[in-house]
Amino acid sequence: MKKLRESDLRKRWRLIAAAAISTLGMAAAIAVVPGQGQNLPPKETILTSLSSPKIAVLVDDERPYIRQDKVRSGESLGSALRRLGVLSTLAHQANRTDIRQALAGKLQPGTVLTVATSAEGGLHSASLTDSTTDRLFILEEHDGKLELRSENLNLDTRVQMQGGIVQSSLFAAMDNAGLPDAIAEKLAEIFGDDINFHSDLIKGDRFSVIYEVAYHQGRAIRTGRILAAEFINRGQKHTAYLHTHPDGREEYYNREGRSHAQGFLRSPLEFSRVSSGFSLRQHPVFGNWREHKGVDYAAPHGTAVKATSDGTVEFIGQRNGYGNFVILRHGDKYTTAYGHLSGYAGGLKTGDRVRQGQVIAYVGSTGWSTGPHLHYEFRIDGIHQNPLTVALPNNNPLSGIHLQRFRLEVAALERQLAHLESSRNAFLD
Repeated sequence: MKKLRESDLRKRWRLIAAAAISTLGMAAAIAVVPGQGQNLPPKETILTSLSSPKIAVLVDDERPYIRQDKVRSGESLGSALRRLGVLSTLAHQANRTDIRQALAGKLQPGTVLTVATSAEGGLHSASLTDSTTDRLFILEEHDGKLELRSENLNLDTRVQMQGGIVQSSLFAAMDNAGLPDAIAEKLAEIFGDDINFHSDLIKGDRFSVIYEVAYHQGRAIRTGRILAAEFINRGQKHTAYLHTHPDGREEYYNREGRSHAQGFLRSPLEFSRVSSGFSLRQHPVFGNWREHKGVDYAAPHGTAVKATSDGTVEFIGQRNGYGNFVILRHGDKYTTAYGHLSGYAGGLKTGDRVRQGQVIAYVGSTGWSTGPHLHYEFRIDGIHQNPLTVALPNNNPLSGIHLQRFRLEVAALERQLAHLESSRNAFLD
């Protein structure tokens, strides 16, 4: 509801006051008309002194105008504040060096900015959230000067359930279901040992997911953990439940207690297109036929490349046709290689330890390359394997008493997933 202007409120109170005075006048002027045949009392004029009526005066309570919008691409904090109604003289202060440095990296396009102002554009407060650190940044005016402070977000974690049907891609299905991209990426990571999301998805595949969302003052700030998920791919059901070990380590297991924490991710990119497989092919630069001992993933320049398993950087630098190149060693048996990179993650060097899923480099077109893509190799005992079909090792499954406890823990989540699936089937019927 829009806030009434002070002039409109004063007009309304004048009408109320006028009506009150008119009513009093009418009451004083009413005469009693006696019935026929009654003796009329002598006429007597009585003048009564009426005190002036009390007229209510509405005092402007200075309730602020609240406006909220997302920061736009190329917009500074000052220009965003002006767009949301803050006086230019105040908004200009938001571009001070101290404020810009404190908010460096936190004012990205899409960041939600909430502004409270007076009718004239004076700033009560402006706030934005940094979901990566769970901090709330607040700008306030004190004696004509803007001051910035921050505080911890008081987050309220809620559990949400949603499902969908794949028509073209996982991301499109997630969008249609109203789920954020972060959930799609996490689902692909969890089920990456069972499903190749580059090639295995077909129209009609179905998914259900139970996940956390963090709220601050009723507004969703970020998604949290996936607690349980089900993915039906080509008619086969895959399940995943989050399990916390006694040492605090979290891991996803299917209904039978098999871990989804595979030794290796199937792909070093979230989503892309396989442009060249593991086979004999005609070289795109030299034109001759030769073995292609890896897989090429077409992806935009600068796309993040992730380590497919925990390991150590064995080589980083230029290497012939590979261009910018990284080799990771994963114990005594396995190595992975990443070529044609545009650059490396900051500070990465030979001997560094990396974790599975950690960004190590970025897609490029260096070396013998005709366009931006990633060349990825998987080797066992130095022998090249097809990354798309090689059997990937998994972590140890749950068994015995641990499996029994796990099944008791996830029973309620199983029922919720079953309810989602049955509700969707009933809707489709």
